[in-house]
Amino acid sequence: MTPLPPGSTIGILGGGQLGRMLSMAAAQLGYRCHIYAPDEASIAADVAAEFTCAEDDDIKALGKFADACDVITFEFENVPVAPLRIIADRVPLYPPVAALDIAQNRIAEKNFARTHGGITAPFAEVTDRASLDSAIKTVGAPAILKTIRMGYDGKGQARIKQGDDLGPHWDSVNHQPCVAEGFVTFTHEFSVILVRGQDGAIRYWDTPHNIHEDGILAESLVPAPCEIAEQEQAARSLAAKMAEAMGYVGVLTCEFFATADGPVFNEMAPRVHNSGHWTIEGAITSQFENHIRAICGLPLGDTGLAAEKVAMTNLIGGDAGQWQALLSDPANHLHLYGKGESRWGRKMGHVTKLFF
Repeated sequence: MTPLPPGSTIGILGGGQLGRMLSMAAAQLGYRCHIYAPDEASIAADVAAEFTCAEDDDIKALGKFADACDVITFEFENVPVAPLRIIADRVPLYPPVAALDIAQNRIAEKNFARTHGGITAPFAEVTDRASLDSAIKTVGAPAILKTIRMGYDGKGQARIKQGDDLGPHWDSVNHQPCVAEGFVTFTHEFSVILVRGQDGAIRYWDTPHNIHEDGILAESLVPAPCEIAEQEQAARSLAAKMAEAMGYVGVLTCEFFATADGPVFNEMAPRVHNSGHWTIEGAITSQFENHIRAICGLPLGDTGLAAEKVAMTNLIGGDAGQWQALLSDPANHLHLYGKGESRWGRKMGHVTKLFF
């Protein structure tokens, strides 16, 4: 393993806030970043050395992009896998395409977790209206209907209550292939955030307690309450097994429910994650810096806490308009993503507070 020297170019697929924060962490270590995204208004490109604006499946543009990079990563998992297989033969791509392939299919993802000893919610595949009826009979109601591909932050989902007419729910997901998940009785939601180096070394950040509102992460709090801490080791063990099976390099996040029967795996994100934003100020080494270290073959940084307690709050929609009030508290660390239009459900920034 030969470390990538400073001055090299890191390619990042995706132009959102995660790419922006990765670029800032990479610049601190002396690397240049080249953003590849289909939208001209890229907040990641604002802080990067180079920008290619092209579609995710533009083979010619992707090839030129790959030739200009020394290593490539991604900030968003909903990118076409087939074109990435082509560029992965030309330049190192981390995390591996296999991780994307699994994460993009909710059924494959759940089966992968089960294969490695994980517990998931009961689920059934839905391919048409008739199979939706059968699926709800299998998993029961209440249930959640989720598109197999492309859903995130509550998008592509429908909540089904006992006795509901299933027709409108099927219409709401545009008749796309789905998975029907039975409800899980849980006390808390949490995520395991790990980084795995090219040499197979794994480090974990403290496990955050995640609080969601309307299907969107609202807060991540560290340290987690004892109900989560008691299940942390089992959840970490599953995440590590999954990472090792994929030959993973970089930051991997696995989301869990804390239940009476132990941690129930919900989903994985093969990338830096919103529930790890607190690590920028709250950990010795942030998830963004350690992701860059991992994909460049550098030694991993210390993931320990930098304070006794850390609280990260997402600024969603109009919340970002409170920036002056937030900055009036000297303990707040404000991160605004530079997005021009605020709207309901859109993550505009976050604020982190440390407690000593």
